[in-house]
Amino acid sequence: MSQKPRLKITDVRRVPFKKYQTIGEMEPAWDPGRSRPHDFGAESFVEVHTDQGLTGIGPSVDAKLIPDVKEYLLGEDPFDIERHAHVLRYYAWGAAYHGTAGVDIALWDLIGKATEQPLYKLWGGNKDRVIPYASMILLSSPEERAEMAIRLMEEGWKAIKIRIHHGTLTEDIRTVEMVRDAVGHNMTVMVDANQAESNGTWQPGVQWDYRRAVATSLALQDLGVYWLEEPLPGFEFDKLAQLNSSVHMPIAGGEGLPGLHDFLRACKQDVYDILQPEILVLHGATAMRKIGTLAEFYGKQIVPHNGGGNLGVIAHLHLVASWHHAPFLEVLHDPPIGDYLHGFSIMENPPVVGNEGFINLPKGPGLGVEIDRSLIKN
Repeated sequence: MSQKPRLKITDVRRVPFKKYQTIGEMEPAWDPGRSRPHDFGAESFVEVHTDQGLTGIGPSVDAKLIPDVKEYLLGEDPFDIERHAHVLRYYAWGAAYHGTAGVDIALWDLIGKATEQPLYKLWGGNKDRVIPYASMILLSSPEERAEMAIRLMEEGWKAIKIRIHHGTLTEDIRTVEMVRDAVGHNMTVMVDANQAESNGTWQPGVQWDYRRAVATSLALQDLGVYWLEEPLPGFEFDKLAQLNSSVHMPIAGGEGLPGLHDFLRACKQDVYDILQPEILVLHGATAMRKIGTLAEFYGKQIVPHNGGGNLGVIAHLHLVASWHHAPFLEVLHDPPIGDYLHGFSIMENPPVVGNEGFINLPKGPGLGVEIDRSLIKN
């Protein structure tokens, strides 16, 4: 029986989109005082080409990294993914959100296409749909956030994450109380304090101390909140572990942790109940899958963080469907300006949140989505 020739990588490209439309500006809760544009589309994406006509796609990569990545990968077999992941992460060490995650995801997309399997099936998953939660962007007033929660519930969303770090604890708790009163127990409510990188420069605004974190946790657990996210700076593991052991409120975090060893230490110290790794920080799905195994070993849930708004979210969708201990998928969604469909618009066939509150897994091979070629810059 003849063996099918192995794939060989022939090119790695960063492909720009046409000038994309700015929908408007929002002041994100994690960066008060600084408005940011929100766009319809994306700046670029990555393609990895092979000698057999298969092409893998992934989220954008810093243009400066492409020449070195291309030199390394030319002639290589995409199936040698562990070796590639080991090498590629050193090209982008410390470059969170601008590293080589897009290339790693494109290699996995290639592997799925070559085996004619969706990634979640390739990774052993059996969920054909997952529950997304609408992750808010703005630090809104209690009244505004309650109104938005009702709207999302009526559209079918089953879960919402609201931002709290107003000037006072009283206003924070009032926001959650009003949301809970508005939706009852028809929605799961999560809360994000955005304190992981709060140092007055990168994330200005209210900075919590340990007392504020404890007081908030105790109040939220009485309101049936599913988790409190990032209540203290991300590497204050001792204080986070002390907090986690002192309250019944599940503590979530980990979006800024850059490596497997950081998550191992967090698990050993029982820092978080729910791990939130970010594919764009960990440089791809290869490392993410190892965090999933680590979470299972330590009895933790895992809910990936954000994913960048387009193809990274699709990779997270497949990962969540492959993990039995991943109850939700984060989807950054604060309409009208912060609508998740603006990021998904680069795809021809994006999965969408249905009126029953689920996202169905794409059935095509690999990521199961393709880029809308009409949007590509000539």
